[in-house]
Amino acid sequence: MSRQQYRAAIIGTGGIAHAHARAVQSSGGRAELVAVADVDAGRAREFADKYGIPHAYAGADELLREQELDVAHLCTPPQLHAPIALACLEAGVTALVEKPPTLSLAEFDALIEAEQRTGARVATVLQHRFGAGAARLRRLAGAGELGRPLVATCLTQWYRGEDYYAVPWRGTWESEGGGPTMGHGIHQFDLLLSVLGPWTEVTAMAARQARPVETEDVSMALVRFESGAMATVVNSVLSPRETSVLRFDYERATIEVEHLYGYTDDDWTVTPAPAHEDVKSLWGADRTEGSSGHTGWFAAVLDALDQGEQPPVTTKEARRTMEFIAALYASAFTGERVRAGQITADSPFARRMDGTGAPWRNQ
Repeated sequence: MSRQQYRAAIIGTGGIAHAHARAVQSSGGRAELVAVADVDAGRAREFADKYGIPHAYAGADELLREQELDVAHLCTPPQLHAPIALACLEAGVTALVEKPPTLSLAEFDALIEAEQRTGARVATVLQHRFGAGAARLRRLAGAGELGRPLVATCLTQWYRGEDYYAVPWRGTWESEGGGPTMGHGIHQFDLLLSVLGPWTEVTAMAARQARPVETEDVSMALVRFESGAMATVVNSVLSPRETSVLRFDYERATIEVEHLYGYTDDDWTVTPAPAHEDVKSLWGADRTEGSSGHTGWFAAVLDALDQGEQPPVTTKEARRTMEFIAALYASAFTGERVRAGQITADSPFARRMDGTGAPWRNQ
């Protein structure tokens, strides 16, 4: 596999942009940050100086016009993801989009159409798929070493106080697209979906319990998968003891990970079923010291580009996750079970995640 050096830019210099800059700088020279853009020109220049980036711009359009790029890291507030990703595609630049990639399923489908039309690529940043533990779990499960998947639990119980929502774009359907279902739990349940495969139906509830926001601050869902496995998914920003937990109960073992914003091999535990102690040795055969995060994800992106393939997480894979989010909201707000494929282009929940409207909107 021949390796190239890729010209990269970062658009948006909020907190997550620093993780992207460090990932590029940790690529071993495979990528170079040549430009950064932010609507606050002073902040763009400060970010550029911090990371030794030669060019700083006051907007994405100017950056895309002035620079020849291979990839652009989109680290803006969510409502800007779709329009800037579209501009990148039109410029022939691969767009690496932070979560959530768009505000709606309809916006995401527009990106898929533009990707097919322009030949450029979009990849969603869902970095927890790329930790060693997740890769090992998918490999062992795919090889049949764990038996059938039966039961799973997916918990994102974080805490975000009112000061967090003082940022104007947070907590609204128009600018963030949703609450913890959209912007916090997505990492955990995307990993759940990457392990268990296609989901078939969702039954959910959501509520605005405590935060002064338009969106939910907690949601819960029961999910069935094509394999027959069933899962519980919880997304919360109301939980003082913060944790991120995934538990998979297979016929031959329980596999668990508990962390907060990123995991290492030390965060995983394996409990074999009786007569299946060999699972523990299979799990421990290739332990690593690395952690899940942007560095591993970006290395996978560069590997795909080197091979002329679509970088991860592909639009096909990310759409399954976005459809799951839309289905969860649709079930929560209508009180009905929602099946995969049920949210078609004419559904209000395809156009907006709040669809027919959150039940508390007039309270």
